[in-house]
Amino acid sequence: MLLRNLLFAAVLTLPASSVAAEQVLLVDAKASAVSFELPATGHTVRGTFAVSSGQLRFDRETGRLSGQITVDATSGRTGNARRDRAMHADVLESAKYPRIVFRPSSLDGRLTPSGESTATVRGTMSIHGSDHPVSIPVKVQIAGSRVTALGTFEVPYVAWGLKDPSVFVVRVAKKVRMDVALQGTLSGE
Repeated sequence: MLLRNLLFAAVLTLPASSVAAEQVLLVDAKASAVSFELPATGHTVRGTFAVSSGQLRFDRETGRLSGQITVDATSGRTGNARRDRAMHADVLESAKYPRIVFRPSSLDGRLTPSGESTATVRGTMSIHGSDHPVSIPVKVQIAGSRVTALGTFEVPYVAWGLKDPSVFVVRVAKKVRMDVALQGTLSGE
């Protein structure tokens, strides 16, 4: 009888412990940004994109990660109106593909309950109508319920089917460096 009661109690506590491990990060789109650098002949093109929305669900124990972060492809700016028009019309085709979406699937590494952690987020980036696997090394800072995550990775945009904007003697790299800075609020589920 005692053994049966202990087993019953253990089964009842299993769902509670797994639920307690899952948390939700609600991304603050206005405080988050994506910037990029693209080396070119004689200069480096720098620009930004606005984050539209984001919500991530993760389990610290298992590394399971889900949700999505959406970036407004039409918001891309480099500070040069002519270049921006060409980027949107010829490379991103942002009128046809207005969103860039990252859907994470796993987290390699451990996030500490507070302070700084490093990990790698793996998932799929949907850009220009196609899905591509990506791995993003991140630094995560947790202070109470506030979270800051910084990640840097390269996008081989030409290999992914986007147009190479090189013209005449001005050549550009075939990979663009992306810097992601997310801020948000963490809650338990």
